[in-house]
Amino acid sequence: MGKGGEKGGESGEAEAQTRSYTWEEIQKHNRRTDKWLVIERKVYNVTQWAHRHPGGHRVISHCAGEDATDAFKAFHINPTLVQKFLKPLLIGELAPGEPSQDRDKNSQLVEDFRTLRKTAEDMNLFRANPLFFSLYFGHIIAMEVLAWLMVSYFGTGWITTLVLACILTTSQTQAGWLQHDFGHLSVFKKSSWNHIVHKFIIGHLKGASANWWNHRHFQHHAKPNIFKKDPDVNMLHIFVLGDTQPVEYGKKKLKYLPYNHQHEYFFLSEYLTCTLPFPLNAPTVLAERLQKYFPHRLRLLLLLVNPSLFASYPGLQYKLSCFFPVCFRRFLESHWFVWVTQMNHIPMEIDCEKHRDWLSSQVAATCNIEQSFFNDWFTGHLNFQIEHHLFPTMPRHNFWKVKPLVKSLCAKYGVQYEEKPLGKAFVDIIG
Repeated sequence: MGKGGEKGGESGEAEAQTRSYTWEEIQKHNRRTDKWLVIERKVYNVTQWAHRHPGGHRVISHCAGEDATDAFKAFHINPTLVQKFLKPLLIGELAPGEPSQDRDKNSQLVEDFRTLRKTAEDMNLFRANPLFFSLYFGHIIAMEVLAWLMVSYFGTGWITTLVLACILTTSQTQAGWLQHDFGHLSVFKKSSWNHIVHKFIIGHLKGASANWWNHRHFQHHAKPNIFKKDPDVNMLHIFVLGDTQPVEYGKKKLKYLPYNHQHEYFFLSEYLTCTLPFPLNAPTVLAERLQKYFPHRLRLLLLLVNPSLFASYPGLQYKLSCFFPVCFRRFLESHWFVWVTQMNHIPMEIDCEKHRDWLSSQVAATCNIEQSFFNDWFTGHLNFQIEHHLFPTMPRHNFWKVKPLVKSLCAKYGVQYEEKPLGKAFVDIIG
């Protein structure tokens, strides 16, 4: 067994092919300064390249010392292109006597899941329907235009403001689901096109950072509900989640907040955590100052910066009239967003890393919500959370087609596939 892999493939592919490694040695290279991973029995040293990884260094680091084959296939829509980046990192392969899966994973389950993925590919389930996404984007723009027309025709009265906030809440939430599609590269065949539209929607329509979203969200998908790896369960001592963390906090006597009442302050925190990342007061002050110098061009400027700001700051006569619509809209949107995104994960298993196979780890951390036209629209098809986590790049309108195959595979191996009504999912969050 070779010992020269630490050079990260500098000796070239020909020499690397002659080297073989055992899982015992590979699993030692899972530190910040030393990262190896395995893809289709090939061993790669990604220590230096991790910081250049387009998805961020953390997501690739979470797979260090493991078989990353299924994660690699899940996140990349053009594996052949990505192989060009992997080639210089190749340092060898698994020894002939080593199993393809690490840590005694069920090799037959893994192979059956990969066969299922191949079946989905043959069924063209990874091909997006342009009409679906065009109509979806169109109904978002239609709501934004409706908000603009309401301001133009009805002014800035309180009733108009309340109706306006509800319309913008709906359009902004639906834009959030749409940016999620492009962020997962599930619309266009080329990654670059998906990235461009993603940056437009999340940056222009939502006012958030595409890179920030990518680097956090892909960690969540790689290791859902895993402490220290999934940022979505890193609650900064605000909440304790799952069965393990409360015990750990109890043993260490950590009590930053009254956790026995966390189901009560959850409602306040969900608003704050969704609102704070978006500047509320700054745009109001900026708008007021701009009005002083550019009163006739202000609306056009706000429309170019962010369409929702245009409708949120219609009159600009008083600071309250500017501030209230945004706060109220963020209040409604934050509740919509948090309840939908958390109902699939918070009630599920939350624990430390267990190094399970891709199917088992994803299904243990996610659950589905019953399908209906309203549930599909209301959740942005995140009611098919299990299918989405297993196949992140699959267009959402095809989840219902692959669902029977996933349920059948789970039943075959005794993997619990959980599905519940929308109301019960909301109740389970508080529970």
